[in-house]
Amino acid sequence: MKIAAIGEAMIEMSITGDQAQLGVAGDTLNTAIYFKRTAPQIEVDYITRLGRDSFSKRIKSFIADQSLGTSAIETDDDRVPGLYAITTDYHGERSFSYWRDQSAARHLFQSQNSYSFHCLKDYDALYLSGITLAILPPSVSMALLEYLNQSAHILAFDSNYRPALWPEQNTAKSLITEFWKRADLALPSIDDEMLLMQQSAAAVTERFIKSGLSGALKRGAEGPISLGEVVDQTYLPAQNVLDTTAAGDSFNGAYLAAKFSGASQAEALAKGHDCARHVVQHRGAIAPLV
Repeated sequence: MKIAAIGEAMIEMSITGDQAQLGVAGDTLNTAIYFKRTAPQIEVDYITRLGRDSFSKRIKSFIADQSLGTSAIETDDDRVPGLYAITTDYHGERSFSYWRDQSAARHLFQSQNSYSFHCLKDYDALYLSGITLAILPPSVSMALLEYLNQSAHILAFDSNYRPALWPEQNTAKSLITEFWKRADLALPSIDDEMLLMQQSAAAVTERFIKSGLSGALKRGAEGPISLGEVVDQTYLPAQNVLDTTAAGDSFNGAYLAAKFSGASQAEALAKGHDCARHVVQHRGAIAPLV
């Protein structure tokens, strides 16, 4: 099996007090890394667009160092990567500042006035998120959906709604709803869906349980709700939450890796939750290897 995660890789500044630690991250990249760590036998590529500057080279080297394939990464002569800074409060809750308007990744799949998804043809499964859709022009996101509707790819999707990335909420609602219809594996977070659809937690839960989708509705420390199959098991909370960055991304990576490795739904849910528990006890998106 060959899998690709699609999105934006950025320079990450994780700030603690007066100190800043430089790293590389991005929601779908985080998921790809935790997928590969959980299932090293599965081939995983990362697809994005970078520049030719030193930070782009740093990002590409980092991706390769995580044992992810880089052959499908596009290069832009005129643009550079995005950057974001993370600050966390004493509860471990995060806040972000972004500099990504001129990011090369916003031009992924595009060439002059046309676009192409030819680079996706050799993959069995694709993973992308609402952030992937938000950074692309709506016309490109819709063309990607049309391509996927005609393809046999297994599609894993997380809405990962970030309001600041969208021109307005209705655009996000419409496009994300269409991608839920195409998804084979759904990995929504309850907080994102409550915010996006202006629904209560109970309404979001009911909507996804009735949707017929397979996957997991993520609820942080409470543990996931199984979608598509009834699973009754308990999940332990993290003992020492330092930073919730990439909690959902890491869950997605470990869950998908387990599923694509043949694990049961219950095993995959437990793998995802345990991975997220580990990650939130470390600062930054990418926890050290254990």
